[in-house]
Amino acid sequence: MIAFVRGEVAAVTLSSAVLEVGGVGLELMCTPGTLATLRVGRPATLPTSMVVREDSLTIFGFRDEDEKQVFEIVQTASGVGPKVAQAIVAVMSPDDVRRAITTEDVKALTRVPGIGQKGAQRIILELKDRIGPPVGAHSAATEASTAPWRDQVQQGLVGLGWSAKESEKAVEAVAPEAGDTPDVGALLRAALRTLSKA
Repeated sequence: MIAFVRGEVAAVTLSSAVLEVGGVGLELMCTPGTLATLRVGRPATLPTSMVVREDSLTIFGFRDEDEKQVFEIVQTASGVGPKVAQAIVAVMSPDDVRRAITTEDVKALTRVPGIGQKGAQRIILELKDRIGPPVGAHSAATEASTAPWRDQVQQGLVGLGWSAKESEKAVEAVAPEAGDTPDVGALLRAALRTLSKA
């Protein structure tokens, strides 16, 4: 199996990227979100998953290991092939997929092209015990608006011995104080104050 591909980006199309590895151009099928992070002529490292069929050998490239892991897990559900699995990770973040499956949110899964009501119910039934809980503090919807200070404050709190859940709550509590130019130190102190009150 090819676990990852590292090389210079030779081309980016609507659905794939070509990375030059040792003089060979490898085409990786990628989601629009992953393709948006690539620049022609720049080096890139993408975790990959290889799908072997009788008539084809396709390599799928991902933004990170988490996206790759969800892509591979959802394919273990009956009726989900690599194309549908890729559509799932293209439409939803890994944590959104986990959340939809663990909370049995059929509606969220049916937003993915190629998944109907029955398909969504089958995915939930088969993967509920295997997908695991959301691992990050935010979903795809909030990812774009997530400011770097949030991660810094949360990591600071975790480093001081607070749990990820407590830290996340404290970050949410001080978020209104952040403003346009957040002072990480001041926000960390404010977050600590909210935690000590609790």
